[in-house]
Amino acid sequence: MSVTGEDDAADDPGRVAHEQLGFSRWWLVIAAAGAMGVVSPYQYVWSSIEGPLAADLGIPLPTLGLVFTLFVIFQSGSQFPVGWWRDRHGPRLLTAIAAILAGGGYVGITYASEVWHLYVLYSLGAIGVGIVYTVAVNTALKWFPDRRGLTTGVGTMAFAGGAALFVPFVRANAAVDAYGTVLRVMGVVIFVVVLSAAVVLRDPPADWRDSTTEETTTSSTDADVHLTQYTWGETIRTWQFWLMYAMFVAVSGAGLMVTAKVISFAQAMSMTANTATLSATILPIAAGVGRLVMGDLSDRFDRRHIMAVSFILCGVGVGGLVIGARVGSTLVFIASVVLSVFFWSPQYTLFPSLVGEYYGERHSSSNYALLYSGKMWGGIFGGAVAGWVVTVTSWTVAFAIGALLAVSAGLSALLLRAPTRSTVSHSEAVTPAGED
Repeated sequence: MSVTGEDDAADDPGRVAHEQLGFSRWWLVIAAAGAMGVVSPYQYVWSSIEGPLAADLGIPLPTLGLVFTLFVIFQSGSQFPVGWWRDRHGPRLLTAIAAILAGGGYVGITYASEVWHLYVLYSLGAIGVGIVYTVAVNTALKWFPDRRGLTTGVGTMAFAGGAALFVPFVRANAAVDAYGTVLRVMGVVIFVVVLSAAVVLRDPPADWRDSTTEETTTSSTDADVHLTQYTWGETIRTWQFWLMYAMFVAVSGAGLMVTAKVISFAQAMSMTANTATLSATILPIAAGVGRLVMGDLSDRFDRRHIMAVSFILCGVGVGGLVIGARVGSTLVFIASVVLSVFFWSPQYTLFPSLVGEYYGERHSSSNYALLYSGKMWGGIFGGAVAGWVVTVTSWTVAFAIGALLAVSAGLSALLLRAPTRSTVSHSEAVTPAGED
């Protein structure tokens, strides 16, 4: 996995990519991962800044509950139009726009004087995050047909793990009179890093692998599938897509509930302040490592089986959070945070890898964006619905539902199989995609 060299095999995608780029394709992954890392606070640091924001605006904390839901809706909902454009015109202009939106969103928040200002600015930032996300994930899918799981794992690990660099800084300056400087610093860092990535990133030409004879992905069970490139319209006509969509909604609902509610849950159950801080800090680390580890394993073993194991264990972890909180055990609570997030977060590595494996990489941006839109419904459950369930029932019921959703998704993964080539027109397989 060196960034300075590739294998010498005549049919090796790395060698062909080096000929196209003039440098190792791993530099594209590094650029994409850097951009993912700096935009990650939008999702993973929100629970640490909502308190100071509410105090500064003089509003009750629950009033800001809509912010996280809006983030999920705009971050995931923006990805289909972004993916459609990127498949045809490349990633550079979009990534530059993302630098302005995501960086400017945080800077603008420091000047918000009304709650609707915060809704608008965080939503604009979320669109920037969505652009970065779909560009980064599909950079891996387009350039690494032989290592989909590992390379999407690197990018999505950065999205989760990058926040760990920000959480201690934010938590240490979470007073009302200090958080403005924190947000401005993060906004500037986001702008500089994402704009730098825009200079580096590019897509391969449509025929870049014509010299290769076949895919080298070890987890595929039908090499002929890779010769067909599904458009988004063809993808949604397969039952596999809709089963994956239901799984995506279920798992993201459980995981996003933990992400959005872990601080509030710990406080409501009278856990110590140190437990809450440690949970917020370790959450993105566990999420990042889980994506890389499980992504790499999915390149080596049947991806469906890795999905099943991962999502079932996520459900076990979500249930364990309630047990840890009820018995007042910091050790059990933290271990359950690690278990649930470590095995939830690989969905953002496993699903795009399976989409590339089943439907090809040429239209991967729009195909995966359609699937990723399921995060909107998962976010609604993890934010607004989970909050409502807690209000009318209890934390135990809310987390039990989340655990059940994750386990159900894991069992459903065993039903998946590759779509047949007969469902796709032969003309699409040779239609070139537009490039910059």
